[in-house]
Amino acid sequence: MIRNTKTEIQLAKPTPGQLAWQDYEIGMFIHFDMNLFMPPGWWHDQYENKPDAKHFNPAKLDADQWMEAAKAMGAKYAVLTANHGTGFMLWQTDAYPYGVRQAAWRNGQGDVVKEFVDACRRHGIAPGIYSHMLVNGWWQVNHPGIVNNGKGGDSERQTQYAKAKFKATEDLWRNYGPLAELWFDGGIPDPALAGFDVMPLLHKYQPNAMVFQSPAATIRWIGNENGQANATCWATVPSVPEAMGWEKQGRTDLLTTGVADGAAWLPGECDVPLRRLQWFSLPGDEHLIESVDTLMGMYRNTVGRNGNLLLNVGPNSDGLIPEADLQRCREFGAEIQRRYGKSVAETSGRGDVVELKLAQPTEIEHVILMEEIAEGERIRAFVVEGNVGGQWQPLCQAESVGHKRIEHFTPRVVSAVRLRVTKAAAEPLIRRMAVFTR
Repeated sequence: MIRNTKTEIQLAKPTPGQLAWQDYEIGMFIHFDMNLFMPPGWWHDQYENKPDAKHFNPAKLDADQWMEAAKAMGAKYAVLTANHGTGFMLWQTDAYPYGVRQAAWRNGQGDVVKEFVDACRRHGIAPGIYSHMLVNGWWQVNHPGIVNNGKGGDSERQTQYAKAKFKATEDLWRNYGPLAELWFDGGIPDPALAGFDVMPLLHKYQPNAMVFQSPAATIRWIGNENGQANATCWATVPSVPEAMGWEKQGRTDLLTTGVADGAAWLPGECDVPLRRLQWFSLPGDEHLIESVDTLMGMYRNTVGRNGNLLLNVGPNSDGLIPEADLQRCREFGAEIQRRYGKSVAETSGRGDVVELKLAQPTEIEHVILMEEIAEGERIRAFVVEGNVGGQWQPLCQAESVGHKRIEHFTPRVVSAVRLRVTKAAAEPLIRRMAVFTR
């Protein structure tokens, strides 16, 4: 058994908010924007075809139906794109004239964000908000948050945009109560370039929210949109600024893996659309809905690799989750419960070896391991063994465990299972070890 005693007193540990967030495990992303109402889809750089706000009219919008999809697949939190690439605002604000106030929907009195947040709270789902800070089609803003499609050169227009975006963000974060997560796509603009700084607003109005990207990040992007964390995936990184720089450097491999013994706790979130490569529910794209088997692979390779799965399930232009998508959410959630809802046996413990005796010899084919991550990630390598006919035989082995590890292996009939930690930074603390049949 190898142990780094020096590291034992230096382990990074999660905040209470990070602990709660990692226990959510599954979230539902909800992409909803003006481009749904202008097929085949308007994007942020198509300024000459910018649709009028009046076209926004999801006549059957029902946020409670969205929560039906979230609960069906087992999501504990949801993140709504309050404004995506077009710049259209789904909340009531007079920051600039491109949002629900100018829409035909509910005579300009509707508020999608309010209906979403209220529905989340009715159904026990933690609400989160996505607000794009680097792109805004209405303002002709593009990366890195600069007017003139990102080229700049118009200081007066940049100042106008900065003032409007700051006001819109203040209204969004101030008026809907505590949010579980704030999602920054690609981060936030450099205040020196964009002319505004949203960090003071975050600290004032949403100090307890988990933050995806930005200097205030408490969670990191996993480095892809495929529903894949690495086979070895740590919740720690050297520092938040260094981790935020990995994407700009093209080091998605580091985002996907993290760094063992890192000084900062920054677990990974794995965002992926239910419809393959399609974030919005456009007509005729139902054939892109992923199969249950594919979704289960994503689940094992995200939640089962120490990350959270943020699965996008978007409403259509009526404001409803299409029935085919809703049904797949039901099937996905049911399959998670069928495979992992009831274990053959389980235990907890501490130390380099944790053993689980079964009531009788039973064929098993997968194991779930969880560390007590409140005390940091301690395991650096392990093997799971099964007692077959009185002999211990290896079933699987890997490096990281963290919040949760799901390992599948060739089915074996065993009378006992043991976790043997072969390398650790401190005494292993096992929150759960559970074994399952087919």
